[in-house]
Amino acid sequence: MCGDCKNFETIAVHGSCEWSENTGSISVPIYQTATFKHAGLSQSTGYDYSRLQNPTREELEKTIARLEGGKEGLAFSTGMAAIDAVARLFLPGDHVIISDDLYGGTYRLFEDVYKNYGIEVTYVDTTNLEEILKAIKHNTKAFYIETPSNPMMKISDIKKISELARNNGVITIVDNTFLTPYFQKPLDLGADIVIHSGTKFLGGHNDTLSGLLVASREDLIEKLRFAQVSIGATLSPFDSWLIQRGIKTLPVRLEKQQQNAIEIANWLKECSEVEEVFYPGFKENKGHEICLRQASGFGSMLSFTVKKKETVEKILGNVQVISFAESLGGVESLITYPYLQTHAAIPEEIRNKIGVTDKLLRLSVGIENINDLIEDLNKSFNK
Repeated sequence: MCGDCKNFETIAVHGSCEWSENTGSISVPIYQTATFKHAGLSQSTGYDYSRLQNPTREELEKTIARLEGGKEGLAFSTGMAAIDAVARLFLPGDHVIISDDLYGGTYRLFEDVYKNYGIEVTYVDTTNLEEILKAIKHNTKAFYIETPSNPMMKISDIKKISELARNNGVITIVDNTFLTPYFQKPLDLGADIVIHSGTKFLGGHNDTLSGLLVASREDLIEKLRFAQVSIGATLSPFDSWLIQRGIKTLPVRLEKQQQNAIEIANWLKECSEVEEVFYPGFKENKGHEICLRQASGFGSMLSFTVKKKETVEKILGNVQVISFAESLGGVESLITYPYLQTHAAIPEEIRNKIGVTDKLLRLSVGIENINDLIEDLNKSFNK
């Protein structure tokens, strides 16, 4: 290991510094192989089959573990595959408390898949510790939180929730997709497992799918690794290389994206057709002070509601620089309509209760020139 790689930006560029080969390659090689040759009986290179282990994927797993400050990382074919591995920690009769404002795919997984296997779920506003406390049962095994939440940008106090979890003998799972370890490190705040949709900011270019987990406890790592290799939704060598390459520019991209997001959030705030803007960087945001304590940035995700429903269709039909598309976190700015896209799986009454109405839009701000982005928004509002 190169001992001089101590700061985040340097680790992001150089990775774990544990891989080696004798060509002098600066880029981690793509070991595009399904299987590995053995010299003889009971003689192994340490690699047998790429579902079980692959040097390219291992480098990514070690890198994300190092960036998050965890013991080990695990790379999956998608973010949902990573969440599925976490869900497999629970047994029939177990109870999980989950943020009520969360990605629709996560809701669908627990409601339509794991409830059939006897996993009980309660959705609460995890920004309110009293609500979490009231929801705890004798069979509660975990708190699962998104912070900032998707799409309402609600901030949950990771440190206090983790303390509450430890006092009640349960684990804390944090989806850190929106801020990444560059801005927020849940394990340092007491969480046990961190989840990423690596498709988003870690990959950063809207060109590949991946999911990542990092854990701080050996017992959890053992169970998660067993689920990973047994189910087989492991990340391919080439996609592992793409995510590793994306991580190299993560700090630079996030700083630029955040800078753009702050300007756009302020512009939207002054727009006569906008009703409300949801962004953790605003002092009036309910979780602003918590975000200041537990994170070093506010990120580049924001949501806003418009005063008239017709404005939604007008914006989505007129944006040119910003793309009307699902997903987030890439260098290209994307605008999404959660009501019918990312959160369509959530029942309408729940969507309306948490604020995911038919007048809400979510914006993932990219690295384009800020003047082009604001001009694009201005034209889309006024056409």
